[in-house]
Amino acid sequence: MDVEVLEIRQHMARFAPFESLSDDLLDKVAGSVDVAYFKAGSEILHRDDTINDLHYIRSGAIEIYRRGGTLHNRLEEGDIYGHFSLLRNHRVHFPAKAIEDTLIYLIPGTVFEELCAADEQFADFVELDQPRLKTTVERRAGEAGMMTTRVRKLITRLPVVVDASVTVQEAARRISEEYATAVLVLADPDGNPRFNVTDETGEVRQLLGILTDSDFRSRVVAQGLPPDTPVGEVIEGQPFTVQSDETLQEAMLCMLRNNMQHLPVLHRRRLMGVLHISDIIRHQTHTSLYLVERIFTQDDAKGLARLLPDVRESFVRMVEEGANSQMIGSALSTIGRSFTRRLLEIGERELGPPPVPYSLMALGSMARNEQSIVTDQDNALVLDDTFEPDRHDEYFAALAKIVSDGLAACGYTYCTGGIMGTNPQWRQPLRAWKRYFNDWIDNPTPERLLHSSIFFDLDSVAGEGAYVVQLQDLVAEKAPQSPLFLAAMARNASNRTPPLGFFRNFVMEKDGKQNNTINVKRRGTAPMVDLIRVHALASGSTSQNSFDRLNDIAQTDLLPSGVADRIRYALEFISMVRIRHQGIALQRDQLPSNSIEPENISSEERHNLKDAFQLLSDAQKFLQFRYPIPTRRN
Repeated sequence: MDVEVLEIRQHMARFAPFESLSDDLLDKVAGSVDVAYFKAGSEILHRDDTINDLHYIRSGAIEIYRRGGTLHNRLEEGDIYGHFSLLRNHRVHFPAKAIEDTLIYLIPGTVFEELCAADEQFADFVELDQPRLKTTVERRAGEAGMMTTRVRKLITRLPVVVDASVTVQEAARRISEEYATAVLVLADPDGNPRFNVTDETGEVRQLLGILTDSDFRSRVVAQGLPPDTPVGEVIEGQPFTVQSDETLQEAMLCMLRNNMQHLPVLHRRRLMGVLHISDIIRHQTHTSLYLVERIFTQDDAKGLARLLPDVRESFVRMVEEGANSQMIGSALSTIGRSFTRRLLEIGERELGPPPVPYSLMALGSMARNEQSIVTDQDNALVLDDTFEPDRHDEYFAALAKIVSDGLAACGYTYCTGGIMGTNPQWRQPLRAWKRYFNDWIDNPTPERLLHSSIFFDLDSVAGEGAYVVQLQDLVAEKAPQSPLFLAAMARNASNRTPPLGFFRNFVMEKDGKQNNTINVKRRGTAPMVDLIRVHALASGSTSQNSFDRLNDIAQTDLLPSGVADRIRYALEFISMVRIRHQGIALQRDQLPSNSIEPENISSEERHNLKDAFQLLSDAQKFLQFRYPIPTRRN
């Protein structure tokens, strides 16, 4: 291959969508390239020009403009443009200008069409934004299904192995010296390859079976066998094994079916180790379900606070094992609710039984089952209508303080806006809450809209859940009939806009300004949740989770066909970028946050985040179209 073509090939192979092409297709692309050079400030493509080539930026940078002259995008090394025009009518819709001296590889349109036909992943990348985002999310979901924990992850040492001729006394001594719980017994092959294995020296042996501590007691000591009995004589039955790439679930099922607690582990035929049922149990001690059990065994807030490292380890494990944002959000919300319930139990033990019935109401991400590892506390108390402040409030103020201080000790920081039961305003009887909610919907001032955005994601954590259900029903019945409220919420939901995308190691804003970091929650997931909430309010949905709300919205005509699914893909992708980067921070012993630096975002993430940001921007614009301010109040 020509040296110049080889250099082109090597460069393109580093960037999407060429990085996934087969060698043959990549060779074809590199061999077809023409090279063009543009000085800084020169026009590359004018509006309505005919375009016949896909443009790939080898070096330099360009800007793409919309019809009205506003900045659409800024592209750099490894980016492509012109693909939308090639897929349509070969006419330039968005003009391009070099902002630096720029070298561009021109890939003929015929080759571009061949790539689209031959490589599905390439076609998904260059076609409409939403299908590309959909493909990425669905591909990762498919990968996550295969990324359940493998047996090999729990194997940390080679097995203790003895020959069948070794005495039981020697085998017992080896087990003791190696601090093991079992020994594998090998013999020379007998002609049946079924149980043949390869030991650490590479020699082919036959696996006769396994002898455990329990076997020594029941088969040797209890039977009165002499110490010089060959260990091969006490092996019973055929051996069962598990491959190292099988899942823990498969290994556990094998143990249960065959009433065994030890399982030899093979990589093909090579002996890798022995899996004990206690290894699986230890592994499960950091799952969210086991963690919940531990929460309810703690006697005080200090004991609960000591579980914070376990919460973080459970979070990291879920990220590593490919769980999606809904799984992780639900698990962390369950953990948060469990902390809250246990603190309420501790509080009631200290203060005595409550003087009137109540419900502790979770708000925000916990109510939506969308908590992340970086979160604060938002809660309130809904008290029975027999509540009398002079007689009862001292108790509930003390209870709220126990819960709030305990949650803070467990890593749930105090709400800076005071949205906690410790605030008397948010510690009220049910009738007062109904008055609040009605007033917020009927008179949507900026402060009341802010309260609606917080309190209209609500769920009962403990106590009289029926109180909170009444409030959920009130919102679901009243909001769809309140066009001024919906219009005001729609405009509120459009205040936090996403960035345009990324340029080198900067976040690029729509006005062309560049920032060093991006808060993925503030600029991505939060505004996405806000706009979903508006549509959910309009649809009368009583669901709290954003993905469940999208299911309800999809059953109405509030959004064009397919838009709810595209919003779902965008929310999932942005959420997982945030979650993965928090997991990386914890693995590096750094404090997790909602901010990420562009230099830590992969090429694929950059492209898909840009698609998600564009979808969010379009959805925000549609909000104001869908919920206009009424000409007069009804």
